[in-house]
Amino acid sequence: MTPRPTTLRFGYGTNGLADLRLDDALALLADLGYDGVGLTLDHMHLDPLAPDLAARTRKTARRLAERGLEVTVETGARYVLDPRRKHGPSLLAPDPEARARRVDLLLRAVRVAADLGALAVHCFSGTVPPTSDPATAWQRLADALTPVLDAATTAGIPLAVEPEPGHLLATLADFHHLRRLLGDPPALGLTLDIGHCQCLEPLPPADCVRLAAPWLRHVQIEDMRRGVHDHLPFGQGEIDFPPVLAALAATGYRGLTVVELPRHSHAGPQYAETSLPFLRRAAAAGNPAAVPEGSTR
Repeated sequence: MTPRPTTLRFGYGTNGLADLRLDDALALLADLGYDGVGLTLDHMHLDPLAPDLAARTRKTARRLAERGLEVTVETGARYVLDPRRKHGPSLLAPDPEARARRVDLLLRAVRVAADLGALAVHCFSGTVPPTSDPATAWQRLADALTPVLDAATTAGIPLAVEPEPGHLLATLADFHHLRRLLGDPPALGLTLDIGHCQCLEPLPPADCVRLAAPWLRHVQIEDMRRGVHDHLPFGQGEIDFPPVLAALAATGYRGLTVVELPRHSHAGPQYAETSLPFLRRAAAAGNPAAVPEGSTR
């Protein structure tokens, strides 16, 4: 059965609003007309390691409800676990205790997502340590994600793994390798970053969307150039966005499509303001049914 086209719902990632308090960021996005938020758990926005996480999560849930915002929980904070190593330790760390710290973060993220009523929890593999061979790294990844997938299954929250340039799991083909390695668990989904598709996938981003559709649980979007992993504001890269958004709508995707500009927090409010009209125009150009005429949300 062919999926019915859906109206796309746009969000903005809090990792691109790092200089704003979380309440201020949520108010900004609601005022601008966004449908949701990609909430990165970090020290400035719902710190997952600080005391009283459950109480702070309940407060955030109320704020989201008051603002009418949906949410996906993202776990890509650069230094949340290690103040000296970006994204360390990862699920591929040779030290079992180090891997366990990352697993604990993801388990916390699943609990937060359940309390927020989130659409998904995002995660990624990490880079292969110099002392590890790929086979060992894949097995570590599968073993580390197993308890997280169990928790996600219990919570009813999809775990959406993101292919990340330079990581062990870098491409759609790598995602399918992990899926087969784990026995295709229902809770395992995919985060598709449209810029990453432009950066290194062999097919155009719109084709990547169509191929990813059965597993797609979360989408990140920004501009990018071929072969260069640099998240760019819309119009500064090479992506043709109308076909991408038309493909998303045609596949029946029901999650958030979240603007991902983590290196642009210095002007985050301005980029948040300009990104939504750009996406709405691109969606209308690719598929007029994807955005209702006169829509303000």
